[in-house]
Amino acid sequence: MTSHPADLRHIATFCGQCNCGCPELYVAEGAPPERAIVITDDFGQRIEMSLEQLEVLVADVKAGVLDKVLTPSAG
Repeated sequence: MTSHPADLRHIATFCGQCNCGCPELYVAEGAPPERAIVITDDFGQRIEMSLEQLEVLVADVKAGVLDKVLTPSAG
């Protein structure tokens, strides 16, 4: 896990098998609700979204929306 500002509460690291700065999910304590969820990547970029947007993202992933990206096409 990389270092992060004290106002970011770490929730999850996506990978964790290396020390290369894997994507991480945080809750930004005290941030406006529309920016309370923060996802960082190993390139120093970050995405800020609301809890409601994260809920939609998680529901879509569970429903298989990203399966085509993760499964090589047969052709």
